[in-house]
Amino acid sequence: MSTLRLLRANGETGDVALNDSGAYARPTSPLRSRIAYAAAHVVPKVHADNTPGQPAEIDWEATLAFRRNVYSWGLGVADAMDTAQRNMGLDAAATRELISRTAEVAREEGGSVVVGVNTDHVAETHISLDQVIAAYLEQLHFTEEQGAGPVLMASRHLARVATDAEDYRRVYREVLSRATVPVVLHWLGTAFDPELAGYFGSDDWRAASDVLLEVIAENPDKVAGVKMSLLNAESEISVRERLPEGVRMFTGDDFNYVSLIGGAAAGSSSARDLAERTGTSREQAVHSGTGRALGDNSGDAAGVRTHSDALLGAFAAITPVASAAIQALDAGDPEAYLRILGPTEELSRQVFAAPTFYYKTGVAFLSWLNGHQPAFQMVGGLHSARSLPHLSRIVELANTSLALEQPDLARERWHGMLRLNGVDA
Repeated sequence: MSTLRLLRANGETGDVALNDSGAYARPTSPLRSRIAYAAAHVVPKVHADNTPGQPAEIDWEATLAFRRNVYSWGLGVADAMDTAQRNMGLDAAATRELISRTAEVAREEGGSVVVGVNTDHVAETHISLDQVIAAYLEQLHFTEEQGAGPVLMASRHLARVATDAEDYRRVYREVLSRATVPVVLHWLGTAFDPELAGYFGSDDWRAASDVLLEVIAENPDKVAGVKMSLLNAESEISVRERLPEGVRMFTGDDFNYVSLIGGAAAGSSSARDLAERTGTSREQAVHSGTGRALGDNSGDAAGVRTHSDALLGAFAAITPVASAAIQALDAGDPEAYLRILGPTEELSRQVFAAPTFYYKTGVAFLSWLNGHQPAFQMVGGLHSARSLPHLSRIVELANTSLALEQPDLARERWHGMLRLNGVDA
């Protein structure tokens, strides 16, 4: 029996049995019950100067092959977003090339792609509201020209200059009025980017969500969906229930996605989990959507939404598992959905552990373990952002949740990394 050597935080080592892969099958037809995007990372050239502050030199072959693999599992790709190291190593020139190249791959593969639209190509840290609008529009029009779906990301420039909620309403109103295709609005929480504190005019998610919903209500034909990345299931369910018809909720909650995507497939136990995490009663959690019957995004007869779709960095790390779980929902087997996807949530919580903005390291690490890139390297040297015991726990949980696609290769690479760092393996 093959074993995995693990490294604990106190320096002690131990062994666990190496599991087989999940042996999941790629779908033979499009996924139906959920729309799911994997927010993909970028792979740098191994020989590049991947140190902080240097321009990103991308290994395009490995980076685009990763996206083709995501498409082969029936998922869409969300690109040039925070998982691709926006504002953490991916410079403006590399971002534009990534958008252009990934849109071309989507056309070749017949896959769905959405990409991030931001203001981060502007070098100045403080600019006016008019300049924020102009910067958003520049990236928006470029994205539309490439044929990719726009995701209007939260802007650090806007967070710095906005003085109240009306400033947010004005910027989004003017940008959305110029969009030629519906966009997804991305609400990124401070766990992912502390510079976005007070976004939509308040540190209270309830007040901020009112502003977000007002923006959507003013522009109902220009908004295709909302991606919530607050790591707070209560806030997502609250906004989800209030969205206008035709506007989807895309969960970006890498802590609670199993119940949020599953709806009633999450069962009563997930309702209890939600109650524990949010402080609500089990009855309130069920009423909020966790315990309702599975259905389409239009909700039940009362118009209440029953589930979220997905736009997750976690799904880039566990693509075959995510695909298999949604295939189970397509087959009308919610028990299989829970059995397949449920164990991955603990893995995702480890990958996205505080400081959460370093989760990209775990995504790239799993990509390397699973054979999707030649080396554990990241733009800006970010592969050094997590400790060996942290990565060891990722290995352990990936093994437990059957997220190691080639277990023997993962074992070989991980043990080699341990030996390189002076740990017997």
